[in-house]
Amino acid sequence: MRTLNILLVEDDEVDVMNVQRSFKKNNISNPLYVAGNGVDALEMLRSGKVPAQNRLILLDINMPKMNGIEFLRALRADPVLRTSPVVVLTTSNDDKDRMESFQLNVAGYLLKPVTFGSFVELMLALNKYWILVEMP
Repeated sequence: MRTLNILLVEDDEVDVMNVQRSFKKNNISNPLYVAGNGVDALEMLRSGKVPAQNRLILLDINMPKMNGIEFLRALRADPVLRTSPVVVLTTSNDDKDRMESFQLNVAGYLLKPVTFGSFVELMLALNKYWILVEMP
């Protein structure tokens, strides 16, 4: 099975821990890199701290410094990074955020579950999906 390099762009420490705990509970061994905002995420991607092969970005929308939509605009404008697959993982149920995300070519838009059990199920489903999908 191929390794999937996952960059989680998330400013909420509880949500970061939920993702980490969900990975552990589901025995997902893919490397998880964490950036607290879009500015840090772009720096990590451009510097090579997150391997370019088999990369997936899990992106929150509501963050300081550079929010998820601003990050997506910068990512899609970068000739090297523009093809990076992104799945939005957010509490924002705003139609405007959803529409803008899809206009910026996200692979999916997922609402963060309220309970940890649902979070675990969502991470398991997402992992199964990406195992089946051919990554660029």
